Amino acid sequence: MSRFTRVLFAILLISACATSPLGRKRVLLFGDSTMDSMGVQSFEEIKKKTPIETDPKINAYIKCIARPLIVNAGSRIPVSAWEVVVFKDPTPNAFALPGGKIGVHTGMLPIARTADQLAAVIGHEVGHVLAQHGNERVSQGELASLLLGVVDVSLRQMDPDKKKLLLGGLGVGLQFGALLPFSRSQESEADLIGLRLMAKSGFDPKQSVELWRNMKASSGGGGPEWLSTHPSPDSRIRTLESEATRVEPEWNAVRERGGIPSCPRS
Repeated sequence: MSRFTRVLFAILLISACATSPLGRKRVLLFGDSTMDSMGVQSFEEIKKKTPIETDPKINAYIKCIARPLIVNAGSRIPVSAWEVVVFKDPTPNAFALPGGKIGVHTGMLPIARTADQLAAVIGHEVGHVLAQHGNERVSQGELASLLLGVVDVSLRQMDPDKKKLLLGGLGVGLQFGALLPFSRSQESEADLIGLRLMAKSGFDPKQSVELWRNMKASSGGGGPEWLSTHPSPDSRIRTLESEATRVEPEWNAVRERGGIPSCPRS
């Protein structure tokens, strides 16, 4: 199926598009195998370009936290197929990619000060994979590209300067009218999926709130929410405070069964 046909088919069937784990409508144009291949390839490129942390204590600590989250993710990816790599990078970042790939920067450790807080970070990133957000973003790009192409074809007879201005305006409209707000929805969704995953894995869900307080302090409060791909820290904290209370009974049940992970930080 050609790119044009694939995107057009998705547009015609948009009312029958897939739903996210939390019930949000979205369009997915790519198969799991395609996304997995893209994720694996991207991860290999990152490993070539970014120094890898070899300290055994740091690696053991982070992998100890990641493993119960992976086990409880319920993904189609086998537990043994997941790969966790610690990158020696001072920026506070972590990510997960389709194909079962997780990367954590050493720069996240001063902010995620406890195992529970780091579990909130990793759980959030795994939540993106479980919700197929990568597929969504690539699919959005395909749809936006097609729309801009259709407009460009229809305006070929227009004065070049006017056409450039119009296409530029349309691009901004797509970015701020659809793509960025939708990305905030994905971020909020990953927060909630990660929170549930934390509780199931024995990590204190309330520590997700402390993590974002730390993030807010380290970033000076963050930028305006309407012009960001992420919810504002204050908005995120309010939501997590409410949702952590809802999943706390599940965490308490895990505690009663003795399922709290022991991941000492050296």
